[in-house]
Amino acid sequence: MPLSPFERTLAALDALHAQDPRLASVEGESVPHELWHAGRMSAWLERLHEHPDELVQLAVRGQHLQRWELSRSEYPEGRVGYLTWRRDQGQRAGETTARLMREAGYDDEDAEAVSRMIRKQGLGREAGTQAVEDCACLVFLENYFADFSRQIDHDHLIRIVQMTWKKMSPRAHELALALPMTDQARALVEEALAG
Repeated sequence: MPLSPFERTLAALDALHAQDPRLASVEGESVPHELWHAGRMSAWLERLHEHPDELVQLAVRGQHLQRWELSRSEYPEGRVGYLTWRRDQGQRAGETTARLMREAGYDDEDAEAVSRMIRKQGLGREAGTQAVEDCACLVFLENYFADFSRQIDHDHLIRIVQMTWKKMSPRAHELALALPMTDQARALVEEALAG
């Protein structure tokens, strides 16, 4: 039985994720970092939405696509450099995911819808875009926040948590508050939310 366009696109995305030269250690096994990250994004989507549609699933899976190819160090330090890098990453990931979708048999409308979700267009208004953002925030809080909190000064970190929180849906807030956190990380989150 031939694969569906969804299955073909998912396989193509994961094949690109698997090319990441950076490795993550998962239960004692080395896994390409972006393949692991994409899996965490999809796992959070399953917890956020009981029956997410195919397009949202593909947007969530493609959100970090080939991120290692465009280094943050190629952009200026500071907020403007970070935001420009992030915008360019979203543009690249959206375009590549849309191309893979078309090659797998999706029409232009569906491919462009997924590209918009990956670029975070319509955040707060479009359910698919919100799902991508929620998953990205939850993966950050679950896997990167503790290390991040040791590298950033306290006041800046509080602002980052507050900005992250503003972008999340009420359901994502519930899931975030249920995450296991160190006492220090939980205190930072509580301080940010009280501010």
